[in-house]
Amino acid sequence: MKWTAVVAALLVVVATVAADEDAHKQQVINRLLNRITSPIPSAYAELKNAAETYDPGHDDSHYTDGGEAARHLVQEINDHRVLEQHHWFSLFNTRQREEALMLVDVLLHAADFDTFEHSAAYFRERINEGEFVYAIYVAVTHSPLTDHVVLPPLYEVTPHMFTNSEIINKAYTAKMTQTPGDFNMEFTGTNKNEEQRVAYFGEDIGMNSHHVHWHMDFPFWWNGEHIDRKGELFFWIHHQLTARFDAERLSNWLSPVDELHWDRPIKDGFAPHTSYKFGGEFPTRPDNKAFDDVDGVARIRDLLIIESRIRDAIAHGYIEKEDGTHVNIDDVHGIDVLGDVIESSVYSPNVAYYGALHNQAHRVLGAQADPHGKFNMSPGVMEHFETATRDPAFFRLHKYMDNIFKEHKDKLPAYSKEELQYTNVQITGVDVGELSTYFEDFSFDLGNALDTTETVEDVKVTAHVSRLNHKPFTYKMHLHANQAEKVTVRVFIAPKYDQNLAPLEINQARWFAIALDTFWVDVAAGDSVIERSSSDSNVAIPDRISFPTLIHDTDEAVAAGGQLSFSVDGHNTRGCGHPQRLLLPKGTTNGMDFHFDVYISSGEDSIHDHVEDGNHGYCGMHGQKYPDKKPMGFPYDRHISDRRMYDGLKNLHTQTVKIFHHEEH
Repeated sequence: MKWTAVVAALLVVVATVAADEDAHKQQVINRLLNRITSPIPSAYAELKNAAETYDPGHDDSHYTDGGEAARHLVQEINDHRVLEQHHWFSLFNTRQREEALMLVDVLLHAADFDTFEHSAAYFRERINEGEFVYAIYVAVTHSPLTDHVVLPPLYEVTPHMFTNSEIINKAYTAKMTQTPGDFNMEFTGTNKNEEQRVAYFGEDIGMNSHHVHWHMDFPFWWNGEHIDRKGELFFWIHHQLTARFDAERLSNWLSPVDELHWDRPIKDGFAPHTSYKFGGEFPTRPDNKAFDDVDGVARIRDLLIIESRIRDAIAHGYIEKEDGTHVNIDDVHGIDVLGDVIESSVYSPNVAYYGALHNQAHRVLGAQADPHGKFNMSPGVMEHFETATRDPAFFRLHKYMDNIFKEHKDKLPAYSKEELQYTNVQITGVDVGELSTYFEDFSFDLGNALDTTETVEDVKVTAHVSRLNHKPFTYKMHLHANQAEKVTVRVFIAPKYDQNLAPLEINQARWFAIALDTFWVDVAAGDSVIERSSSDSNVAIPDRISFPTLIHDTDEAVAAGGQLSFSVDGHNTRGCGHPQRLLLPKGTTNGMDFHFDVYISSGEDSIHDHVEDGNHGYCGMHGQKYPDKKPMGFPYDRHISDRRMYDGLKNLHTQTVKIFHHEEH
């Protein structure tokens, strides 16, 4: 009994120490990212001291690479080879990316958190702010030292990338006059531009945040431990973004977005109304802009050649590796290889031949306002993952690439009856609650947009924007199982009609399908009911904890020596994940018809014994294999040659639902 009491006491001590460590780590990351364009304040004594006195790489034992990465970056700084501070940063700029990755390399090789902290503080004052922010976000995302750290919303760390220039100017005035303010931010277009009808989606700061975080979780440059199904995830996340955008367009009486064509002008221009913190305005692209070659990036004919090589590979059914051998893609794993090729990531089997269609296309589109550098303009919105979805051309570009992926998927054989049916479970009915959306006001903090000193008082300055949300909903699945078993449940919605109110036949609708959820559950023998809430969706995450709240709660926890007050589950620690409030398309006032599909298959589709709810649908399980063995989008990822194959399935239930949009909550 005495030993039991001792062990219990030790467990309490260990738990308390772990909580203290988590709170300390969170506080360090908060302070490193707070007021990133200003020097570390004296109030952050340990960080300031590290910035002034720490010697990176002085002790080989502090780094798992013997300090090599740290010494290399110090040498680059001493040789004045790194980008100066107070300058724009773009991940697509090769040299700037190399510099940011030098710091990522240092932080990921830190042997302990003290080394991580002191190295970060030292380099924060010596490298470009944009490079530093990117490196911190990536390192925290991938380092085991920071498993429970919650990254603050990027739109509150670098507000210039998410906020219209007019609002930033008002924020500066508020600071100068010491007058708190909350300013209304409008979307960038006008009613003369039909794309304004869907600006709430592409310019949504939660959507922008999701997109950039996905690319931090799955960087194209990643050459560390292998990330499972990374190429397929690249296809899937962007396919779903395109399908969601098309559903928003149909909700607003617009046609699905047309794909981009390199040999035709870009019909719709874009005026970002946004400025860099340092570097002037984001460039504007006029309507009907014909594509120009971009000096130092790519010629349009090169992109056409790369595209033709990829399509040729799809037609042949294999990718040719650098050594001349072939990688078969006419199978279930082919989409993973093709995703690596199109992006192109370092996983691509032959970058020299197949190029980097996605990455170069982003740069070419972003530079169309000044393709030859005549006016020395800063990069366009397409050259940053934070800002890319603001431009309607983003969705045209990804519809273009999505159609290349579709060409591959359509070449694969349709699923057979045996592959689709699951005889243990019959779905006898599905009850779906009210599906309705509305717009709400949302405020976010602009404090990090403003320069400050320790002698000037802060004022509370915020922006508020109208954003789409939906009322929480549930659905109940009525099942009959022959025997008790774990099952896989997949839930989709897809528009029922096109823009002309003509019914979409199943082979069209399946490519518009939006995955709402995938989960695993044990069913009992006989009749049973499974109830699922919209808040449990595996593709979505709730609102991020605001930066001021994160700072306040963390500082309180550290001062009290207690546990952080916010959850440290996967929903809160990862920024990757579609905003929960955008789970449903907008719909219409009178109700827009959608197919609501529930498909059940064997629980053996799960690669893990147990899968918690989380954001693994689009973002996988960090450091683990993707939980679903089936292809992403199954059973709608391949062409359907005969709808009767699906009509007769007892494990598939399809019904029509309406999504209503209400102007007021």
